[in-house]
Amino acid sequence: MHSDQETVRVVIVDDDQLVRMALRLVIDGEPDLTVVGEAADGDTAITVVDEQRPDVVLMDVRMPGRDGVDTTRYLRAEPAAPAVLVLTTFDSDELVLGALRAGALGFVLKDTPPARIADAVRAVAAGNPVLSPTVTARVIAAATGPGSAEARSASRDAARKRLAALSERELDTARAIADGLGNPEIAARLQVTVATVKAHTGNLFTKLGVANRVQIALLVRDAEH
Repeated sequence: MHSDQETVRVVIVDDDQLVRMALRLVIDGEPDLTVVGEAADGDTAITVVDEQRPDVVLMDVRMPGRDGVDTTRYLRAEPAAPAVLVLTTFDSDELVLGALRAGALGFVLKDTPPARIADAVRAVAAGNPVLSPTVTARVIAAATGPGSAEARSASRDAARKRLAALSERELDTARAIADGLGNPEIAARLQVTVATVKAHTGNLFTKLGVANRVQIALLVRDAEH
């Protein structure tokens, strides 16, 4: 997890040079953030990340060659993996969904105001997910939308098997997270303290092998559809 006392090192990955230029202006305009590399495709991104060891990768999902999903999966499997923040225009819900399942810590729209992009970079550098409830709902809808019955059945069975390892309270917490509730709302629903909710959530990360709350939500939705 990145220390707030240090400059956050960022690599920008996008096949559009103008997007990279605009993001560099945003990031380098902040005193505590700096761009240490750029890449126009996934293979180059892997090389740049290996050389620069950034704290955060701003990752486009739709790129020629190795896309952002596969690149995210590769980077997150590496030792001292950087946090990945997905960039999207949301013409690619399924790709964003795949990136989150691959370990991305959140996502921002490419037309997000500069100050919010900077805040999102800081958040994921500190290990905190950046998940807009509205956009999260759209991603989850993509996960439960039309698809082959066989694929849905396989996903449902796999998700149920993973959730079977949870205690009843942990499962209740997971379902509340899937409903988009924050910790105070979950505490109120389950009639427990916020500290207890945090403890249950920590257990969910460990038992389910997930990196963030949206992955918990996706598992619950997969199990129930």
